[in-house]
Amino acid sequence: MTQNRISLRFSAEDLTAIEGAIDTLEQRFTGLIGLTPDERRELTKMGDKSEAFCRQAVITLGKHPGVLPRNFDVADYQADLAALDALRPVIVRLQRVYDRLIDSEMALGSDLMVASLEGYAHLKVAGQADGLDTLRQALGARFDRRRRTADEAAPAQ
Repeated sequence: MTQNRISLRFSAEDLTAIEGAIDTLEQRFTGLIGLTPDERRELTKMGDKSEAFCRQAVITLGKHPGVLPRNFDVADYQADLAALDALRPVIVRLQRVYDRLIDSEMALGSDLMVASLEGYAHLKVAGQADGLDTLRQALGARFDRRRRTADEAAPAQ
């Protein structure tokens, strides 16, 4: 092979442990939610400047809960900030793993494609005398670009 960007092997034990780790994450993150695209659009977003405002508001309102209506749950409000602070480092770590998964998937696909094209080119040349014409033609179907007939090319009127 002329390209080998990645060599990756998983044992059965590795895959079992990975699946177990994912199961644990799913069990521990039962409170996570999924939003529809419309729900995401409608949400009031918190950016960097807004976050500083929110943090200060949590501190201030936590010290002066009497200014709030009775149905304002200060403890839940403070818990939201604590959960956000706990979730962010996990997101960063998982994002790094996810990015590496995606990059590895892409590199594996590229290695496979380059090696397949290289092998197919050799098969076209060397495989003719070995009775591999049927296999070569089956592989060549990926490149089959039949020209449209004149009837297909003419626009319907």
